[in-house]
This record gives sequence, structure tokens and C-alpha cells, in this order.
Amino acid sequence: MAKSAREVWITGIGIVSCLGEGPDAHWHKLMDAHPNADTTAFAPFVVHPLAPINFDAQIPKKGDQRQMENWQRIGTYAAGLALDSAGVKGNTDLLSRMDMIVAAGGGERDLTVDSNILSGITRATNPAAFLNERLMSDLRPTLFLAQLSNLLAGNISIVHGVTGSSRTFMGEESAGIDAVRIAHARIGAGQSDIALVGGSYNGERPDLLMLYDFAGFMLKDKYEPVWERGNGKGGFALASFGAFLVMEARDHAEKRGAKPLSRLTVVVADRTNREPGTVVQALSRLWDKLKEKVKVGHAAILSGATGANPATAEERQFLELHTDLAVRATGSYLGHGLEPQFPMNIALATVALGHGSLFPPCDSTGLERSTTEDLTQVLVTGVGHWRGEGLALVERID
Repeated sequence: MAKSAREVWITGIGIVSCLGEGPDAHWHKLMDAHPNADTTAFAPFVVHPLAPINFDAQIPKKGDQRQMENWQRIGTYAAGLALDSAGVKGNTDLLSRMDMIVAAGGGERDLTVDSNILSGITRATNPAAFLNERLMSDLRPTLFLAQLSNLLAGNISIVHGVTGSSRTFMGEESAGIDAVRIAHARIGAGQSDIALVGGSYNGERPDLLMLYDFAGFMLKDKYEPVWERGNGKGGFALASFGAFLVMEARDHAEKRGAKPLSRLTVVVADRTNREPGTVVQALSRLWDKLKEKVKVGHAAILSGATGANPATAEERQFLELHTDLAVRATGSYLGHGLEPQFPMNIALATVALGHGSLFPPCDSTGLERSTTEDLTQVLVTGVGHWRGEGLALVERID
């Protein structure tokens, strides 16, 4: 359990998604309660596309933009928003000491190269030699069929000047949970004063849609809110979004006069073997580590449920044990972004705490209920579609 000796504040958030750019745009769209899902562009798959963004605003050099793929542009842009939000953009001294933990996948494949290889290899006299020649000549040095996962951190360093220690975690949803957990632990232990933490995802990619469909994880044909994807219709709708947090020790933030947006009190994680019932057991164990801090009547749950079963069905069983806490599944609005899903939900929890309330339900099953309670705490859940479970407690600072 990541238990902090020093208070850990969130002093900056940078978010972009299908709902727009920044906290205000997200809050307004969540309050409108109209999910933005596309069922036609990648039919039969349901996708939550990124809202239009002027990347020049955070990545001013066209040369920098050209050498990035979309997942890197999205993440570098969101990171810039977080630094702006925290009031540290351009502060060379502080940025040189700022640590960075990024959750990232293997990057984007070069679909043109893939297609040419698949077309040509069947006609090649020596398929092995043909494959080797094409890989050696067609791929850029930064690629190994996909891109290096640490390219996002590298581009954030280049564009924004964040040059403290850097770590990149791979591992789908677990990567995002651990990025936040370890940053929280390091700051609490005095090993770090301020950190940029988050990730990005480009879900508008035919190769990913195909791969996840092979495993039976994709939502197809018709959009439905997360909790309504049962009875064999389970699946996630991939999303394009980026989410970064500036996490900072309270004493460090106070010294530079930074305003806290929220307090990150506890972050805990687990990894079960996903035998039947183990998700409920894991979440219950994690709940036991923080339940005494939860103030019923002023707390709610933001769920990162993917919509894919059996993981989502088991998370629902856990949530039904805590009906005194109102629940919202952000995936109904945002879609699913794997690595950055957990940081995004912590950012949205921070936004909700700033407004002192939850956004409306997006659910006809009865799990999500309306509430008028004054919101001072949000419990964020993260249950990976295949592996990894986590909880975080985010609190308002009055």
C-alpha cells in the first residue's frame, strides 16, 4: 500500500478526450450526459474519437509534431496542459527537477509497411529473406514494428523541458495504476518533490481494433453504457485520450505558492490470476486498506470499468456491496483508453471535487443513482480488462 508520510497534492491536470480539452469542457459535457461515441468510422466497432485539437498550442514546432504519431501528440499535448495548470510551464529550474512517470503501450504500427509485407510475402521466392529486407529498409530506426514505448516521455522532455528522472511503464491498465501509485509513494517518502504522471492512447487504429476483437473484447454494432453491456454483449469501446497529473508534496507546493486542486490520499494495487471471484476478493482487500478514511455521505466512486466481462461483472459485484456510495462509470462517456484510464479518472475525480458534486448517471440498470450530496471524497477504481486492480482515494482540500 502506498501510504504517504507527506501529503501528496494534485496541483495540475491536463486532459483531452472525445469530450474536449481541459477540465471545464469535460465537466460541461459530463453534465450534459450525452456520450460521444462513433459507430460508423470503424464499423462494426464502437470508438470514442478525440475531439478536434490544435496541437500547435502545446507543440509549437511542426518538426516535433511530424516525428510523432498521434498517441505521442496526444500525450505531449496533455502533458503541456498539466504543466500550464500547475503553473510550472517554462520554469526551467523546477522542470529540471521534475520527475516523470509515463504509462504507455508499444506505440503505433506502420500500417502501410504491414500491408506491403502481407501483400508481398506470399509472392516472395524466399519469404524469410523478403521479410528481413523489408523490415530493415521500410521501418524507421525508432520502430520495432511498433514504436518504443518511452518515446512519449522523450518527446515530453524535448518539447516541455521536463528533465528529472524518467520512467515508462508498460502493461495496459496496470501501467497507469502503478504510475500513480509509485509517484505517490516516492513523493510521500521524500524521494521526489514533484512529478508529472500520466499517459495517452490512440484508439482510432484498425490494428488495435482487430487485435482486441480477436480476443473478444470489443464492443460492436451499437453503443451502450458500461453497465448495460451484459448478457454476452460485454466489450469496451476504445478511446483516444490523454491524461497527465502534476503530483506534488504539500510542503513543496506551499513553498512555491501553488494552489492544490485535490489531495491524493491513498493508492493501492493488486494483480490477481482472474479466476472466478478473484476480482471481488482483490477489490475487497484493497478496500479494507482505506475504508476507515471514507466518509459515507460525502463520498462517491468513479469506476474505470471497461465494459468487458467477466471483469466488469465482478467489479459490479464489489460496487453492489457499497450501495451507500454513488457510482459513475466514466467509460460510458469517454470510452476505454487502457494505460491512461486511471490517471484520467483521478483527474475527473479532481474536477468533480472542485464542483462539489457528481455528474448525472448514464445507466438504466439501477447501479448509478442520482445524488445531491456535498462531495468531498472520490474513490477511483481501476480493473483491467485482463489483469490488474487498483483503488485511489482523492479528497477535496477546503
